[in-house]
Amino acid sequence: MSKFYVTTPIYYVNGAPHLGHAYTTILADAMARYHRLKGDDVYFLTGTDEHGLKIQRAAEERGISPQQLVDENSARFRELFERLELTHDRFIRTTDDDHRKAVEAMVEHMKASDDIYLDKYEGWYSASDEAYYGEDEIEDGVAIASGSPVEWVEEESYFFRLSKYEDRLLQWYEDHPHSVAPEARKNEVRTFVESGLRDLSISRTTFDWGIPMPDDADHVLYVWVDALTNYITAVGAFDDTERFEKYWPADIHLIGKDILRFHAVYWPAFLMSAGLPLPKQIYAHGWWTVEGEKMSKSKGNWVDAFDLVEEYELDVLRYFTMREMPLGNDGNFSKARLVERNNSELADNIGNLVNRTLSMSMGFIDATIPDVADPTDEADVALRDRALATVDAVDAAMEERQPHRALEHITKLSGETNNYIQTVQPWAHNKKGDATRVEETLYCALEAIRYVAVLLSPFVPDASRRILDGLGVGNELRTINSLQSWGGLPAGTTIEKPDVLFQKLDPPPEPEDEEEEEQEAEEKPEKKGDEEGANIITFDQFLKVEMKVGQIIDAEPVEGADKLLKLTADVGEDQPRTVVAGIAKSFSPDELKGLRVTMVTNLKPAKLFGIESQAMVLAAKRDDGSLALATYPDDVPPGTGVS
Repeated sequence: MSKFYVTTPIYYVNGAPHLGHAYTTILADAMARYHRLKGDDVYFLTGTDEHGLKIQRAAEERGISPQQLVDENSARFRELFERLELTHDRFIRTTDDDHRKAVEAMVEHMKASDDIYLDKYEGWYSASDEAYYGEDEIEDGVAIASGSPVEWVEEESYFFRLSKYEDRLLQWYEDHPHSVAPEARKNEVRTFVESGLRDLSISRTTFDWGIPMPDDADHVLYVWVDALTNYITAVGAFDDTERFEKYWPADIHLIGKDILRFHAVYWPAFLMSAGLPLPKQIYAHGWWTVEGEKMSKSKGNWVDAFDLVEEYELDVLRYFTMREMPLGNDGNFSKARLVERNNSELADNIGNLVNRTLSMSMGFIDATIPDVADPTDEADVALRDRALATVDAVDAAMEERQPHRALEHITKLSGETNNYIQTVQPWAHNKKGDATRVEETLYCALEAIRYVAVLLSPFVPDASRRILDGLGVGNELRTINSLQSWGGLPAGTTIEKPDVLFQKLDPPPEPEDEEEEEQEAEEKPEKKGDEEGANIITFDQFLKVEMKVGQIIDAEPVEGADKLLKLTADVGEDQPRTVVAGIAKSFSPDELKGLRVTMVTNLKPAKLFGIESQAMVLAAKRDDGSLALATYPDDVPPGTGVS
């Protein structure tokens, strides 16, 4: 059994948890869940950083003790993580007793290497960042990198011989290509080290809220020696040798790019000094912007993590954050984009697949998994091979720290399963009375759904659980190992259709100022002949039109109507729709079959030549009167929303 040890940063408890805190921890949780799915021995660590001048000052302002303040604020993070249903093995606090002992032992090991000495510090310090800055890093009284105010500090301090490890750090980056990721961040760190390292001040005497320096209680340890040591405290450093050797080194430290230097320079140097193994990888992810702007309380676009959990289903929030932002890049949090991903990728793709397949199973095969032989039909074999290939593709994406790619592969398998159903048409075989073929096709579709649900479970665990419960499978069929060979669904198992997996969401309202402008424009009478103002609709009016990709299954002339064709179209529902379209002058029935086109699906049905038309095909009209259709490739499943 392999082990997998993943950590988040420990979050500083000076404020409320926000979108960035939720994202990092959800990401780590998905990695932990995935490796458990593979059968690995997983340890997932998160927690809070609770010492330092900033905490002491905040407590003094409120007239309470620092311990009271951190107890209160740390509890908010713990509450959030419970509501996010995270699966961490430990929530560590730097005020924990075992952590204090580990920090003391860490410092003693560094002292034994002659890497700590007493001197005087003079320089710029940011209490907000808990960091010291050089003259070249300061401008107009603030740190250039963070914008945080700095103050001049002169005091006695213990120093760590960081300069001693310059060459060893550069060699580590060279010998271990994935030690710092992504590559751009590694280059940034290498450049910083190559420019020359100065010894690092690691203690303070002007405040006392922290872990005292061993053998010199007048000093408290500077936050990064304290905070970074949490990663080894949690797995028994200096206390439980067997446990420490089992889990350390960490497989991945997930961090934000703003604390890269501390993790990729200071932390490995501390470990080298203490004679301990270095982590396998430090991965710096990007920042979230909100509607294209940097998140800021002063701008009013601060995204409180608790508000997110209140507003959106947890699975949808998890899916969006991991699907939208490639790990390492910055991402934009847009409610409109979240709605779009939910509606098109979760509801219209995965939700639609499960709904239509299990509905047909209830009606065609008595809600029971059929007993079928290994697939021989070309379409069945192709679906099997795609499912098996998806398992490998998802694993490769997760190993490469690309969860957004993993989700892309999973949703693509779901889309291709929708396409498979449309191609093999179980309803047509059922109508012909070909029970064997109905069973074969539905078994393949149901087994592909199992693959989708198992692979999706680290990312959207609740919906995946409900799908697998609906298929009636036990725990042994919910692992990555169970996906190594096709045909795991046991014959005779009773199927139960789950409730709606992903509710369609309404787009968010437009900003108030735009709404007011639109209202004024609507109320203002238009001048006759004013073409600029004619036929203008609001965005909300446009959103009332529901457009989807529809695949034309069949087409035939309408008797007595030269311009009309009767189409049978799949728009991602349990049964095809009938559509009467005035396109006979431009297209023959045969050339339309199989095309995926845009259809309006929420028009009131209308009867044309005695046939009820249940949707409308959209077409462009050329100057000569002929029509053109906008078509979609085969990897866009029927029912996909068009916006």
